[in-house]
Amino acid sequence: MAVKILIVEDDPEMNRLLEMEMDQHGYETRTANNGLEGLRAFHEFRPNLVVLDVALPLMDGLTVCQRIRELSNVPILMITAHAITEEEIARGLNLGADEYMVKPIRYIEFHARVRALLRRAQRSEEDETVPIIYADDYLTVDVNARRVWAGGEEVRLTPTEFKLIATFVKHKGQVLTFQQLLENVWGFEYSSEHHYPRIYVSHLRRKIEPDPHTPTYIQNEYGIGYRFTGKS
Repeated sequence: MAVKILIVEDDPEMNRLLEMEMDQHGYETRTANNGLEGLRAFHEFRPNLVVLDVALPLMDGLTVCQRIRELSNVPILMITAHAITEEEIARGLNLGADEYMVKPIRYIEFHARVRALLRRAQRSEEDETVPIIYADDYLTVDVNARRVWAGGEEVRLTPTEFKLIATFVKHKGQVLTFQQLLENVWGFEYSSEHHYPRIYVSHLRRKIEPDPHTPTYIQNEYGIGYRFTGKS
């Protein structure tokens, strides 16, 4: 079955170009030109990935993102017409976005990001066959079940956030460099995005750490990367 991509973009020309690009690469596509229509299309179409403009009429893209994330872990690629700040990325992550791209879209990069997001959302063979669980009296990460609990409450993670915590758990006690994290979590397409680990780790800490400002689990190795230590 073809991978299904939902494109929610209010610019008709951009919608048409993205749909053509997706069709040419073998994806099954559906488009919507406002937030409410996009949310309805999500329920009807059940896509494998959503490409979502930030600035939409009737319901803005971040609200649509939040509504989708309440129901599904489908990867969400946000697109925006202006340069994105780290604060805006953090806000989008908090609402459930996986990735941002800035217009004008460079299609080679766009397709690379789509492939990486789809790949990230899939379970690996290792996850299917080898039980991998971290558990203490505060945090539980069940990699096979793709579920995380912190302080007795289940934590909802995006596919990217889950891939990040799963990578840490699988390499507990090891220092993972920024480059290793980029390659293992985001993929080779992101090898130059050196700010990604810092932004995403900061956001993940807010979800799983008892005190994000004094981390218990994800420790900085300054200038090198991070180490998942667990509770001593």
